[in-house]
Amino acid sequence: VQLQASGGGLVQAGESLRLSCAVSGRPFGNSDMGWFRQTPGKEREFVARIRWSGGSTDYADSVKGRFTISRDNAKNTVHLQMNSLKPEDTAVYYCAARPSALSRPSAFLRSRDQYDSWGQGTQLTVSS
Repeated sequence: VQLQASGGGLVQAGESLRLSCAVSGRPFGNSDMGWFRQTPGKEREFVARIRWSGGSTDYADSVKGRFTISRDNAKNTVHLQMNSLKPEDTAVYYCAARPSALSRPSAFLRSRDQYDSWGQGTQLTVSS
């Protein structure tokens, strides 16, 4: 499975940005998708995820109410709409995929170990 993340950049606090991740190599409709982020010296942390059907989403507390994950199964793409950005959102953002056939309780999908495919990461920098 190949994942290509895009859309990162430099923005000011309070602004919005949308990340995208194009997926190929596995039927997109068979994949749960997630976004994670990482800053230097820290572990990669969960940001958001969406089930294969799009009917179930989950967010880290730090982004809940500001970020929205969505997917377009016709275009094999998952998006992360980020509003009201804060300097602490600065990180490299990674999209990730996992086979939806491997059924797991929702809480498990916050773990990066549940994902078997990763994109290359896209840098978001939020200035104050």
